[in-house]
Amino acid sequence: MLKGFRDFIMKGNVVDLAVAVVIGAAFGAVITSLVENILMPLLAALTSSPNFDAFGVVNVNGVDIKFGVFLTVLVNFVLVAAAIYFVVVMPMNHMIARRNAKLGIKEEEPPVDAQIELLTEIRDALTARPSGGAH
Repeated sequence: MLKGFRDFIMKGNVVDLAVAVVIGAAFGAVITSLVENILMPLLAALTSSPNFDAFGVVNVNGVDIKFGVFLTVLVNFVLVAAAIYFVVVMPMNHMIARRNAKLGIKEEEPPVDAQIELLTEIRDALTARPSGGAH
C-alpha cells in the first residue's frame, strides 16, 4: 500500500503540478503587489480615490447594495489581467517568436475543415471551366 502511494507521489505530473502551484502562488503575490502598490496608487492619483467603495451605495428595504465595492473589485480584476498580459504574456510571446525565428521554426497553420476544403475544390473546378460553350 505504501509503495503504491510512493509511486503515485513520485510520478512526474504530480511533482510538476506541485511545483506549478507553489510558483503560481508566489507569482500571484508579485502580481497582487504590482496592482496594490503601483497600479492602484496611480489610479488613485488620477481619480483622487484608491477605491470606489463609497461610490454607488443604494439602500433597498434597509439593505445596502454596494455597487462601488463591485466596481473596485472589477477594476482590480482588469488591472491584474492587464498586469499579467503586459508583464508576462507579451514578453513570453515575443521571446518564443524570437527563439522560433532563430531556430527556423514556423508556426503551424490550423487544419482546414474538410467541408471547406471540398467547397474550395468545387469552386476552383467551376471557375477553371472554359466559358463560352453551352452548358
